[in-house]
Amino acid sequence: MKRSLYIYNDGILQRHDNTIRFITENNDKKDIPIETISEINIMSQMNFNTSLINLLAQQGIMVHFFNYYDFYIGSFCPREKLLSGQLLVKQVNAYTNQQERILIARKFVEGASANIFRNLRYYNERGKDVKQELNEIDSLRKNLNRARNITELMGYEGNIHKIYYSAWNTVIDQEIDFQKRVKNPPDNLINTMISYVNTLIYTKVLTEIYQTQLNPTISYLHEPGVRRFSLSLDIAEIFKPLIGDRLIFSLLNRKQITEKSFTKKMNYLHLTKESSMLIASELDAKLKTTIQHKGLNKKVSYQYLIRLECYKLIKHLFGEKEYEPFKIWW
Repeated sequence: MKRSLYIYNDGILQRHDNTIRFITENNDKKDIPIETISEINIMSQMNFNTSLINLLAQQGIMVHFFNYYDFYIGSFCPREKLLSGQLLVKQVNAYTNQQERILIARKFVEGASANIFRNLRYYNERGKDVKQELNEIDSLRKNLNRARNITELMGYEGNIHKIYYSAWNTVIDQEIDFQKRVKNPPDNLINTMISYVNTLIYTKVLTEIYQTQLNPTISYLHEPGVRRFSLSLDIAEIFKPLIGDRLIFSLLNRKQITEKSFTKKMNYLHLTKESSMLIASELDAKLKTTIQHKGLNKKVSYQYLIRLECYKLIKHLFGEKEYEPFKIWW
């Protein structure tokens, strides 16, 4: 299986024959076979040239860029190799048709809320009293069909997340004092961690979308906008509880991530390099983990579940099979 490459040290990234060569500031060189790489994540200051970009484009390898605070900056996307004008028309038509758009958008919220519910139920069955939150979320889930437009649907989604996050103080075995979700910038260590993990999942989804004929800028739950791949945000909603939140709970409850993992003087806005690397490594390990897929009757990785979600959406757009979001069954 190909792997995600994370680069945390400053240096130069260049093409060396048909491999990727990384040269550190100390002039240490490391060659990486390009056929082993699925995507590259740049977490540092990096110089590279058009020769490397040409190689990455030939191999269909995306590059995601992050700044000093591990905030996502943007991505280099090779020229699309799986173009489909027919699918593009289908995507646009589904977006402009209000009834069809809200149907798809509602499916994303249904999948996300079902996985959120499963997360809380898992911990409730293990002695964490989150029964009230479970009941409130279940009530909201049952009312999703009442949403008449995207604004109302987003309102339900926001309320579900608000209740969900209020249970984190019970689920997590550390004193976190987590009151609410705050972004741009995060205001405490939990919000910083959520933002970082969610961003990693967003880039994983974008990489998988690129392997299909879907256009990542045409979305349904999130409004398409300038300079963002909004379909990645839609699909990521399903996998953030399944992959991201479960990883956060695990790392915090095993004390692998604590207050010491953040820069305190910056109001916990910045993860240490070691902690950032740990989170990325654990996430990649999780994505490689396989489960027995009920529908396919074979083992698939968590990473491939994302690809399957794209394929299911394509089938829906072509009218072959109504889209049903992935929901945790265990």
